[in-house]
Amino acid sequence: MRNYTEEINRRRTFAIISHPDAGKTTLTEKFLLYGGAINLAGSVKGKATARHAVSDWMEIEKERGISVTSSVLQFEYDGYCINILDTPGHQDFSEDTYRTLMAADSAVMVIDASKGVEAQTRKLFKVCGMRGIPIFTFINKLDRDANDTFELLDDIEKELGIATCPVNWPIGSGKAFQGVYDREKKCVIAYSDTEKGTKEGKTTEVPVEDEAHLRSLLGEEAADKLLGEIELLDGASAEFDLEAVRAGKLTPVCFGSALTNFGVEIFLQHFLHMTTMPLPRKADIGIIEPTEHDFSAFVFKIQANMNKAHRDRIAFMRICSGKFDASMEVHHVQGNKVMRLSQPQQIMADERKILAEAYAGDIIGVFDPGIFSIGDTLCMPKEKFCYEGIPTFAPEHFARVKQVDTMKRKQFVKGIEQIAQEGAIQIFQEFNTGMEEIIVGVVGVLQFDVLKYRLENEYNVEIRLENLPYEHIRWIENKEEVDLAKLTGTSDMKKVKDMKGNPLLLFVNSWSIGMTLDRNPGLKLAEFSRN
Repeated sequence: MRNYTEEINRRRTFAIISHPDAGKTTLTEKFLLYGGAINLAGSVKGKATARHAVSDWMEIEKERGISVTSSVLQFEYDGYCINILDTPGHQDFSEDTYRTLMAADSAVMVIDASKGVEAQTRKLFKVCGMRGIPIFTFINKLDRDANDTFELLDDIEKELGIATCPVNWPIGSGKAFQGVYDREKKCVIAYSDTEKGTKEGKTTEVPVEDEAHLRSLLGEEAADKLLGEIELLDGASAEFDLEAVRAGKLTPVCFGSALTNFGVEIFLQHFLHMTTMPLPRKADIGIIEPTEHDFSAFVFKIQANMNKAHRDRIAFMRICSGKFDASMEVHHVQGNKVMRLSQPQQIMADERKILAEAYAGDIIGVFDPGIFSIGDTLCMPKEKFCYEGIPTFAPEHFARVKQVDTMKRKQFVKGIEQIAQEGAIQIFQEFNTGMEEIIVGVVGVLQFDVLKYRLENEYNVEIRLENLPYEHIRWIENKEEVDLAKLTGTSDMKKVKDMKGNPLLLFVNSWSIGMTLDRNPGLKLAEFSRN
């Protein structure tokens, strides 16, 4: 029997981030395949009869072939207990990705070898930079024609401002892809095309010193190219420095093909040796160490209607310290309530397993009757401290929402409030009016489609969206000192309040913000709100 410190030490919790279509979901599934969590990997974009990706559970995700919410997946591999947080790749859902990164200790960045660093990769990388977490890079799709390898590494260094250290090196790409050179073992691992969805077949390893064998395996031209690149690589690339990796200053890089499984297990093994056990977290009483403190956790995600049969709502928590036991009572700090967590469960996409216990580093889902908010802290009853809040991103697009059938008012209000509590959308009311007039703010316009789809399919409510011209939002930091009714603004400014009654200002033009501040001495405006 392991003690709870050993259990925490063997946990590894990471998020997978990438531009859409870089192969993130496929890579996630192959990890699960190696861990024995699934027997056959699916395909998100397969035929209608094909299995959908394990990590994409929402109907709209299956229809569009994109991930719009983060999934949590746990599996065992080589003595480690691994928690994967699979994030949406599309930039319209970057706020969900940011919240998920708050619950991770490191990130795996997947890059398409034929495209290099794409716009969304840059945005997600900035989010990782804000957290200062270690980043491990998997350059995917070597089974297709790829960009020059040195250019790909240059691209990462210039675009993302992080040094790279290749752990292995690809030999050709597309039809000419022959495998990778392992820098540590100083040998070539030959590529064998395997049946999609199964574990990779037998691998051939040839030491680079065995030049005759190498040339017969790769051919003269490919062998010469590889030997020249190894020489260049050893002279030019950054030295491997584990401290720099863990500080988020250096990214180890592996190459492979998630679709054909080549290089996936190699990457997983390297990653597990380099990444850390669950990290300490900052709270208002100081640093909370995972193994030296009793149970504590924070809520980073809320998802309604994961189970259509029960119409329930799940709060996802990252356990930060100690051991969780299903029978224990915990203190919900923000609600100032001592309670038992109802139906604690481990979620594998839409499948659930009720848990008796969990440890620091694990992600658990608990039934939420509507009491939790994103950023809430839970700890032992005798304690009272709060983890750092999770910032709310400022919406960039706004629309007025109107229900088509006014008789369904109750379902409409319930649906829109529940979806807002998940953090996918933000809802506002006109200042001085009730819920009759609702304005929705989103980070990306695709969220409007998700809102419309979910209200229709989960709450049986049809809505019309009327786009509004506002592009900028500001929270009033010193609301107690400001009389909103007497605030002098600009003609393009709108006064609204959020669901907690906090006053906010919407603007069409950015210059109006400065003008409003000039006209109202003492007014303090903020770009984001902390939960």
